[in-house]
Amino acid sequence: MLTSIALILLLGLLLGSIFSKMKLPSLLGMIIVGIVLSPHALNLIDESIINISADLRQIALVIILTRAGLSLDISDLKRVGRPAVLMCFVPACVEILGTVILAPVLLGVTRLEAAIMGSVIAAVSPAVIVPRMIKLIDEGYGKKNSIPQLILAGASVDDVFVIVIFTAFTSLASTGNISAVSFLQIPVSIFLGILAGVIVGILLVLSFKKIHMRDSVKILIILSFSFLLLELQNSLEGIVPISGLLAIMSLGVVIRRQYNLLAVRLSAKYNKLWVAAEIFLFVLVGATVDLKYAVSAGAGAVLLVVGALIFRMIGVMISLIKTKLTGKEKMFCMLAYTPKATVQAAIGAIPLAMGLSCGQIVLTVAVLSILITAPFGAVCIDNTYKKLLEK
Repeated sequence: MLTSIALILLLGLLLGSIFSKMKLPSLLGMIIVGIVLSPHALNLIDESIINISADLRQIALVIILTRAGLSLDISDLKRVGRPAVLMCFVPACVEILGTVILAPVLLGVTRLEAAIMGSVIAAVSPAVIVPRMIKLIDEGYGKKNSIPQLILAGASVDDVFVIVIFTAFTSLASTGNISAVSFLQIPVSIFLGILAGVIVGILLVLSFKKIHMRDSVKILIILSFSFLLLELQNSLEGIVPISGLLAIMSLGVVIRRQYNLLAVRLSAKYNKLWVAAEIFLFVLVGATVDLKYAVSAGAGAVLLVVGALIFRMIGVMISLIKTKLTGKEKMFCMLAYTPKATVQAAIGAIPLAMGLSCGQIVLTVAVLSILITAPFGAVCIDNTYKKLLEK
């Protein structure tokens, strides 16, 4: 296990650095390391790490979403208004619709199987988007129209929405029934997630103001409560829907709003934690990728991923109609909302595990969506924000 951890960190740092010097996103190098070390290639990652890789990826997401909350000014988000709400679900819906139109033609699947496929690939990746939007906030780009805040908020809720839709479609495929109650889970999950995060955030701020402790201890306490919020989501699954990731982000927002001085200090420390967390996240995402699926997919699956991405960008454009954003800012939002990675790695194999006939092709398309869109979106954000956004 220790050898595997050393390989993940050293090779992740090395290839990440090489790709950065080539003006490419470091995450691409890390994903490649994961693909090479994975059980599907050299098999150099210890099985015990593979078994807990989903938990390790969640820990990395907790770190970056807390950091996002600590950077998010809620007043900026209120100023954005309607487009922030639309970005939470319109691009995903349009992408799923595009997949339902294209997949039967390109891959010969049924409309329902295409809907399942669309709901797998429609979730945007917070792990790719969030650190980049935080960077934009820190550097002051897009501040006038709160572009980073708009994308941050949309990306966080987008995942909740898409996962519920995915659950509904897979339930329909396996049982033949779809419950209207499942769609009610979306607003309930969002509301309860935000409420839980706000309550925990207020309690932590009160404690931090009354009890003197080092910032490093506060980080440990916040991380512990973040893990408990995720566990609350897991333990209440099937009983009461609640979004743990939204709760974690809301916790950070409350600390920022109630205790700004502390939020600034904690943000710097979370940045340092992210250095290691990012490597584990993207190397382990790469380790889920089986290139045999990608190679066997053919041109049809590649065309589907690209076509669905175009539909997503149209969805973003629809969300931004009648806003104050300039044409360049709208173009940036369309490009910034394309990367996929973490959700696809988490749910891509579920239809196959359920024994659905479309399981293999859904997994293949999920893998391809990671390989195509994660680097594409990251490169677009990194290389266009200075040209398309005002500082």
